Amino acid sequence: MLDSKEVQEAIDKFRKYVIQQSRSNLTKQRKNVNKSLYNSINGVSKVNKNSISLYFEMLDYGIFQDKGVSGKVKKYNTDFSYKSKMPPSKVFDKWIVRKGIAPRNEKGQFMSRKSLSYLIARKIFREGIKPSLFFTKPFEKAYDSLPDEIIEAYGIDIVNLYLEKK
Repeated sequence: MLDSKEVQEAIDKFRKYVIQQSRSNLTKQRKNVNKSLYNSINGVSKVNKNSISLYFEMLDYGIFQDKGVSGKVKKYNTDFSYKSKMPPSKVFDKWIVRKGIAPRNEKGQFMSRKSLSYLIARKIFREGIKPSLFFTKPFEKAYDSLPDEIIEAYGIDIVNLYLEKK
């Protein structure tokens, strides 16, 4: 049987792995434009005699990047979907600048950022956001590698994943 110090070390290792791999996945998947989501991923763990407390937090939109969002036309296996409202186009303005997107029309003139923001919002509304699983995959992998003694001792049968919003 593991003592509480060994359990705390295993849970801390679990937490650190999930955070590190989630951040790495954001970078690999090119979803780390301004590092705000990357920097917001955090977790807290605490082991008591009869219980384990572990939670992860990130910016609100992180769960939509992870689990995806079904659009009006294209559907994904997710609980989230656009129904009647498009995402606000103004949220894409700074993203367009950071990405350096500056398309031209057929006359060679630059398209306005306002028009481009609207077009991006409309595309996301119709086609949704493809699930990236940047957080889910490392979480599941780390969970599968938890020592059996911890799972048995604390009765961890089903893991419900809740993300605290920042």
